[in-house]
Amino acid sequence: MKRNGVPIGQPNSLRNNLQKSIGAKNFHTFWNYWNPIFSYYLGTKIFRPLKRVFPLLLSLILTFVFCGFIHDLVTTLLRGKLSLFFTVWFLLMSVFVVISKQLNYNLSDKKWLFRAFINLLIIGFCFCITKYLNTILNFY
Repeated sequence: MKRNGVPIGQPNSLRNNLQKSIGAKNFHTFWNYWNPIFSYYLGTKIFRPLKRVFPLLLSLILTFVFCGFIHDLVTTLLRGKLSLFFTVWFLLMSVFVVISKQLNYNLSDKKWLFRAFINLLIIGFCFCITKYLNTILNFY
């Protein structure tokens, strides 16, 4: 069974992906469903090797930082100017993933709309903090 319930490319694949990820029971689980193809490669090529050297949670944070850096690399190439926006944003989100994992909170008994609100609130909060940090530190 695929992560989103249907094979990639099927008519409901994107809808299922968005529904499962955004409405996940916690922020850690959100990332289990979000972008399954990219997360597979991050998991096998970055996270697992890091896990052999570093503790699990640090490996998770470093994987997020690497993912943010890849996004920034693309942005930098397109803009022709160094950007670290995604690296900082993903670092902050990784902290919330670690907190979510440590607290092991479970909102599965709540309605999908509430779970989606909480997950999007965390993403938005991290985005706003990143925007603020980039403004005062002039990263981009």
